Amino acid sequence: MPSQPSIRIGTRGSRLALAQSGMMRDRIVTALGASLDRAEEVAPLVTIVTTGDRIQDRRLLEVGGKALFTKEIEEALLDGRIDAAVHSMKDVPAIQPEGLDIAAIPAREDPRDAFVSIHHASIADLPKGARLGTASLRRQAQALFVRPDLDVVMIRGNVDTRLAKLERGEADAILLAASGLNRMGLGAVPRGFLDPIAAPPAPGQGALAIQTRIEDRDAPWVKALRCETTTVAVAAERGALTALEGSCRTAMGAHALLDGRRLRLFVEALVPDGSRRFRREAEIDLGDDPRAEAHALGLKLGLEVRDEGGEALVLKD
Repeated sequence: MPSQPSIRIGTRGSRLALAQSGMMRDRIVTALGASLDRAEEVAPLVTIVTTGDRIQDRRLLEVGGKALFTKEIEEALLDGRIDAAVHSMKDVPAIQPEGLDIAAIPAREDPRDAFVSIHHASIADLPKGARLGTASLRRQAQALFVRPDLDVVMIRGNVDTRLAKLERGEADAILLAASGLNRMGLGAVPRGFLDPIAAPPAPGQGALAIQTRIEDRDAPWVKALRCETTTVAVAAERGALTALEGSCRTAMGAHALLDGRRLRLFVEALVPDGSRRFRREAEIDLGDDPRAEAHALGLKLGLEVRDEGGEALVLKD
C-alpha cells in the first residue's frame, strides 16, 4: 500500500455512533488498500462529545437545534484534528459551515420510524391517553395528527437510554429510527413501522453523511463511499428541509423514492400539536443533473408547504 497519513475519523461516542463510524472506517480502510486488521492504524476513530450529547433533559429546539450534534465535530475538522466525520444525515443542518462539505453519502439503511412497545402492536393499538415517548417535534405532531388523545412525553438520550426508559414504564411506546436499531443489531426490537409515505421521516433519515474539508471532498477514498441513488434521494429531501427552515422548530418530514430516473417525493409539515397538516407530493423524470433537479423539486414542494402553512408551522417559545 502506498504510504499516506492516517485518516482520522471524528464520531460521537454513543453505541450507535460508534457502530456507524466503525462500518464506515472499514470501508475507508478497504478503499485505501489496507487490511482490516490495520484499521486502528490506518483510520482511527476519534470520539468527540457534542453539546447535544451533554444536554439530556431538554428538547434540542430549546437549546439550539440539531447543530448541537455536529458543532464540536465540525470544529475539529476545521482545526485539522480529524480528517473526516461520520454523522447521521438527519442530524446535519441544511447549511454547511464554510470550508466543509458533505463529501459522500453511502447507501441508505431503512428510512422508516420504528414503533417500539412492550405491550402494544402499533400506534392504533395504544389505549386512550397512552404515553408516547419522543423528543422529536415531527414524531410528536405526526402521532397527534392520527391520535390526538395520546400523551406525548419527552424522552431523550441514546437508543439504549430510551429503551431502558421504556422498560421502566416511563412511556407505553416510543418511536425510534429503524436504521439505528438495525445498525446496532436490534432489528428484532420494533413491533412495527410507520408508513414513510403516510408519515414521512426526517429528511435523510437512514442515511449517513461523510463530512470532510472542501479540499478533501474528491479524494479517492471519499469517492469509494458514495451511493448515487441515495445521494439523489437525500438531495430531494434536504431541498424540502432548506425550504421549511431546517431546524428542530418545524415538524416536517420528507421521503423520496427513486426508480431509475423517476423520482417521487412526499413532503409534509404539521402544526406542532398535530391539529393540521400541510402536504405536497410530485413525480418527475430526472435529466442531466439529477442531484440539482432533485434538490430543486424538494425546494419547490417545501416552499409550497411553507407558503400554505405559514407561521402556524413554527413552534413558538
